[in-house]
Amino acid sequence: MTDSRRLTSGGLINRSKVLSFSFDGKPLPGFAGDTLASALVANDVRLVGRSFKYHRRRGIFSAGPEEPNALVELRSGARREPNTKATTVELFDGLEAASQNRWPSLAFDVGAVNQIASPMLVAGFYYKTFMWPAAFWEKLYEPAIRRAAGLGRLSGEDDPDTYEKAYAFCDLLVIGAGPAGLAAALTAGRAGLRVIVAESDFALGGRLNSETHEIDSTPGAIWAYRAEEELAALPNVRIMRRTSVFGVYDGEYGAIERVADHLPVPPAFTPRQRLWKIVAREAILAAGAVERSIVFGGNDRPGVMLASSMRTYVNRFAAAPGRNVAVFTTSDDGWRTAFDLRNAGISVECVVDTRTSVAPQVAALAGNAAIFLGGRVTCARGGRALRSLDVLDAMGDRKTFAVDALAVAGGWNPDIALSTHLGSSPAWSEPKAAFLAGDLPDGMSIAGASAGHFTLAEALQDGTISGADAAVRAGCHPHGMTRYRTSGECFGVKAFWHVAESRGKAFVDLQNDVTDKDVALAAQEGFRSVEHLKRYTTLGMATDQGRTSNVSGLAIMAELTGRTIAETGTTRARPPHVPVSIGAFAGLHTGKHFKPTRLTAGHRWATSQGATFVEAGQWLRAQWFSRPRETDWLQSVTREVEMVRSAVGICDVSTLGKIAVIGPDVGTFLDRIYINTFSTLAVGKVRYGIMLREDGFVMDDGTTARLMVDHWVMSTTTANGGKVMQHLEFCHQVLWPELDVQMVSVTEQWSQYAVAGPRSRELLQHLLGDAADLSNEAFPYLACGEFLLGPIPLRLFRISFSGELAYEIAVPAGYGEALAHALMDAGQDFGVIPYGTEALSVLRIEKGHVAGNELNGHTVARDLGLGRMMSTKKDYIGRVMAARPALIDPQRPTLVGLKPVDPAARLRAGAHFIACGASPSPETDEGYVTSTAFSPSLGHWIGIGLLARGPERIGERIRAYDPVRSADVEVEIVAPVFVDPKGERLRA
Repeated sequence: MTDSRRLTSGGLINRSKVLSFSFDGKPLPGFAGDTLASALVANDVRLVGRSFKYHRRRGIFSAGPEEPNALVELRSGARREPNTKATTVELFDGLEAASQNRWPSLAFDVGAVNQIASPMLVAGFYYKTFMWPAAFWEKLYEPAIRRAAGLGRLSGEDDPDTYEKAYAFCDLLVIGAGPAGLAAALTAGRAGLRVIVAESDFALGGRLNSETHEIDSTPGAIWAYRAEEELAALPNVRIMRRTSVFGVYDGEYGAIERVADHLPVPPAFTPRQRLWKIVAREAILAAGAVERSIVFGGNDRPGVMLASSMRTYVNRFAAAPGRNVAVFTTSDDGWRTAFDLRNAGISVECVVDTRTSVAPQVAALAGNAAIFLGGRVTCARGGRALRSLDVLDAMGDRKTFAVDALAVAGGWNPDIALSTHLGSSPAWSEPKAAFLAGDLPDGMSIAGASAGHFTLAEALQDGTISGADAAVRAGCHPHGMTRYRTSGECFGVKAFWHVAESRGKAFVDLQNDVTDKDVALAAQEGFRSVEHLKRYTTLGMATDQGRTSNVSGLAIMAELTGRTIAETGTTRARPPHVPVSIGAFAGLHTGKHFKPTRLTAGHRWATSQGATFVEAGQWLRAQWFSRPRETDWLQSVTREVEMVRSAVGICDVSTLGKIAVIGPDVGTFLDRIYINTFSTLAVGKVRYGIMLREDGFVMDDGTTARLMVDHWVMSTTTANGGKVMQHLEFCHQVLWPELDVQMVSVTEQWSQYAVAGPRSRELLQHLLGDAADLSNEAFPYLACGEFLLGPIPLRLFRISFSGELAYEIAVPAGYGEALAHALMDAGQDFGVIPYGTEALSVLRIEKGHVAGNELNGHTVARDLGLGRMMSTKKDYIGRVMAARPALIDPQRPTLVGLKPVDPAARLRAGAHFIACGASPSPETDEGYVTSTAFSPSLGHWIGIGLLARGPERIGERIRAYDPVRSADVEVEIVAPVFVDPKGERLRA
């Protein structure tokens, strides 16, 4: 296969395996071992994208994750993925790629009109515009900004792929598999340490794959291949390719493994990506360094590329970035690029070095190219590709060169972001012209270019020593200290950031279109702190996170403000260091896996009874039980309520939170948790309680039973079971660790049923026989006890939320279904029926019990008519804050009952209270309806709600106004208890 820019020999690609892909619909060829970027370079695709703000033409700028320009959309349909760096995409057969942030096409982009308006679109323009006229914001400004926001497009469909989470443990985590990382892994692995090597690339070797250096007289790429073979053969070493470590946390590291990103579709039962939590005794950061650019006019033209990236395309991918190339450098590294380009048969027109002198052996690398020491590139010209550039020599003369590519080498920034994730700050090194790592996190060492040791010999020595030191600290003995012989390499650099004589726009941040003038404007307007500079100009806030731009931007700011770079400082990197998909963070916890459906032990029994189920938190609960000839849910619910009121019904309440609290200090603990006193609760008794948040608002309600002196069982609402458990643990571990209390959630361990109705005692006595005496004298209201039903232990609580004589009976969950059947069998002669959550809700509304709609996080105990429960003799969580003036204001909405003046009218929850004759408005809103139900006991709809000064307004009439559902019902304010207000039934 012959391509216009594919070199006829060399590279690490597999020329025997041809791959087909497309870019913007055009079919193109590539080879196995290519990246999308290298295949585009080989096919002479120069224009790959448009910049964010000005929509300027952009080409491939780098060869790694630092790429700011070549962001593309991959695939189509549900798997479409925007903002992917072409430089990190492993080419596969059938890959579809498309440019983005352009319309209607990449070649002709209407958005390029922004370049005309560029004088107005300077740094911070969004803070200064769109302010007037105010009416334009919603109608014009906001829609326009939203349309312009973003670069790529999401598919809008459900992700068809899966993601996993996994854990790994090791003695040594080596981050990066370049020369330093491989040397460290070899040394530690040979010593017997459990080693994990994490490499973001699909090939190990790092710079060795991109250079022509030799190690022990072996080409660097071959040495890396042999090192990988040895590591793979060691049973204590794990190689994780395509894996990027993105974060350093307390005692662990986060990493993302791209398991199947290099495949069109993941194989069956294979995740697309896997999120790793790696726990390592030590880690060696050997992530290398990122080359930086130089700020000069036209430095964003397609064809302007980092010098080291040009070497990568030539030496690793056998792709020529241009035919006639110039080099602009501030270091010896740029000259090495000129040498490699010439060796590949590519014409090097000139080498421009800002330094006034270089070593003779360095100058020799340029061959016959024109050399400009002390020179500058002041302007690069071109449209879809670079055409020419202007060079200002040391004497002030300008010369123009016709070139189609420019290699830029502005020095190196060690990749130290991971070293700052726990709070340390980098330190500026003048000799290295770079920021180096400051205080390292515990257990981390740093080697190679990440440590500012840029030559191959230094990197290998660093890695060997670091690996050996880790082995010694782990109690192992390194098998000698290998000394590697490397080919000669010069390294020299002089910091140079900005060509002051530039013509045309000079860009600092290529992706966000931040120019040198934007930095100057930030300095002029007082945004001189590096953090302010970042946010005011958006410098470094793009997907590349400023890898090639941050240091240049702050160096320019330092120059403008008369400070050194060390005094100016740098922003701090935060995790994730590389983009991580939200799907990977979620893992398998999506859809039903995120919120798995939980079934009670009696679910099959409820199904057999004809239940219609509803989601309650994570549980499925029976909502009602339909019977033949019942045509709607209300008929079923009405029948269930009537039977409970007249006979007996059973309801599965297993989903309510159940927490066992054990220890001698439980009484003291609960006194501090609940607003009412629990330490006086006798053994064999149950008490209703309210707990508050620290801000004084109600968190949850429920009962707590004292089964034995040191054994208590707390119940919570279904929705708040987990929250209450967290609250109790926090209070114990943080607030009162001195209390001798232990607690555990037992919600899943016990299956529990409410048995309610005037014949409930008869049913249970028939079931239990002589095992228990359930007479009112022996087992009164709010009693509890433990009994045996044959060999089965059970707990019985005489509590009622229905207003009827009622009990709750609990057995170990394994017997839950059998208990349901036993209750139904025992109740045949008493008219027993099952009832669901809707009937339960009707029963509690008739009785005036508050539930989730009232315990909504906005109410205090006084709002719910429970103010008298608030003890004045003890302290408890939320007591002080609940006494704030706003929370004890008599005008606060308070619980009341409602009944429609017209008995045929239907009430709806959510309706707002408006005075009769008043015009509905926020100013006339006096509260709202929280819960409604059709009351079979009364024969009409009823409700409860929160009304300003509610209790003192009993007997008044008011409107329940519901504009959403076109309802406006006149209601009478009544007491919230509609059935048995004296409580005679439940105490019968």
